[in-house]
Amino acid sequence: MEVKEASETRTSWSATLRETPSTFCDHAGKKRKQDTAPEPVIRITEDDEEEDDDEDEDGKMSFNRMKDSEEPCNKRVKPVVKSNSLTGVITPTKTPALKRIGQSISRSISFRTEARPLPPPVLRSRPKASSFPRRRNSQCWSDTVESHDLTAKEIKRQEVIYELTQGERQLIEDLSLVKKVYYEPMLKLDIMTESELGQIFGTLDSLIPLHEDLLSRLERLRGSEKTVGEVGNTLLNWFPCLEAYVTYCCNQVGAKALLDQKKHEKRVEHFLRLCQESSFSRKLDLWNFLDLPRSRLVKYPLLLKEIQKCTPPEHPDEDTLPDALELIQSIVAEVNKKTGEAECQFYRRNLIYLEESQRLPEIQLSRFLCCHGELKNNKGQRLHVFLFELALVLTRPSEDREGGQLFHVYRQPLPNASINLEEIPDGEACGGGSFRGAFTGGNDKVKNCFRVSSRGRSKAHPYSLQANDSFSKQQWISCLRQAIIQSRDRTAQTSQSPHSPHPDPALYNIADLSLTSDTEMTDPPTG
Repeated sequence: MEVKEASETRTSWSATLRETPSTFCDHAGKKRKQDTAPEPVIRITEDDEEEDDDEDEDGKMSFNRMKDSEEPCNKRVKPVVKSNSLTGVITPTKTPALKRIGQSISRSISFRTEARPLPPPVLRSRPKASSFPRRRNSQCWSDTVESHDLTAKEIKRQEVIYELTQGERQLIEDLSLVKKVYYEPMLKLDIMTESELGQIFGTLDSLIPLHEDLLSRLERLRGSEKTVGEVGNTLLNWFPCLEAYVTYCCNQVGAKALLDQKKHEKRVEHFLRLCQESSFSRKLDLWNFLDLPRSRLVKYPLLLKEIQKCTPPEHPDEDTLPDALELIQSIVAEVNKKTGEAECQFYRRNLIYLEESQRLPEIQLSRFLCCHGELKNNKGQRLHVFLFELALVLTRPSEDREGGQLFHVYRQPLPNASINLEEIPDGEACGGGSFRGAFTGGNDKVKNCFRVSSRGRSKAHPYSLQANDSFSKQQWISCLRQAIIQSRDRTAQTSQSPHSPHPDPALYNIADLSLTSDTEMTDPPTG
């Protein structure tokens, strides 16, 4: 029985080796052309041959190998996928003779193998900072309860209250993170001085206990079924604490300017970049974290409106929610007003006047800044334009020795009450060479441009300005129109007196202000 099994085994190997040439062709991709000279065929005989014939076969193989090495091989062989393709045909075996035969076949037949690189292994490592979301994964109130028997309107109310609570918890985590990860390491490593850090972070540390107090109040309101009944009275009693935001938000104007200035230092830039690339930052930079309290403040009215919308009639919150909403809206308005005044004073202090005539009283009397940003003049120069409450000021930005930003006043500022505003339609040909091709790159068409000029002031020439895009242009035009109307209205009111009951129609009739109302205006050459 053992002899018979061995015979069957050798027969199967013999059949496999007879198919070897076609198998090589399959691995190469195409069949190779046969040469005129027949290739050596290797056969393994059946078991009826004697064991001494194995040595004769070895001798024949050596002779064939020597013959192949002497004769030049003109065959064009394409590379195979793997160099060990023979192992895919002949399965591993422990017989030394078959192993030697397989090696002889590999040496006798000419191959040129080009091993393809294996695909890189899939590394399951911690994701980089770029893969972290900017926002946390939100969880709904419904995910925290197993079952409930509430109406759709009441479920919506619980969802909004839960969102309010979770927002407080996340804000506390972020503010605590800013203190632990940014403020304390920069102070310990002497990256910034204590005075500089105090100016940048302001009263941020004092805001954390305020929101921890609200969070604890909201959590105490949750019943055994994780529902909140009355919330209006709690918010009404807590909202006055938000008056502390006046100090924090007013400080942000100078804090942002100092932070931008310190980013030019290598140590500060390197530290902030490492923090932003870390997983905890969620791709937010330091200023994004410092601006979170202001963003949270303006969200309270929106949340209260949603709670009020979902509150059913005859609910205890029906009487307290309107009062709480009115209170928070007044606080937000006060914070915005004080912040605007602080921003106006900050930029007003950084104006550098080249001539004394540029110091318009309207600039000093302005209480807030309507808008400001970068625009181009008709020469293609980049200007930083400030629209104060009562005056329009064009400046050229620069830096002082310490890297602080300064603004050199460009030409003559314009009082808002005397401004003529003209919108220049896109594609309109620029006449008189007023644009000098700076806006259009040599073409005769303009885009995203408008013109401002002054009534009755010889020193103030018209200014043709270009915005970055159409949206920015419309924002500027909207702010300018509103500032012009309010300034003229104020001028008309102050000019009225008991001795002159009839105001000047030219000053008082401001409702007909149009962007294209200066069609009669001549456009003198601009400098």
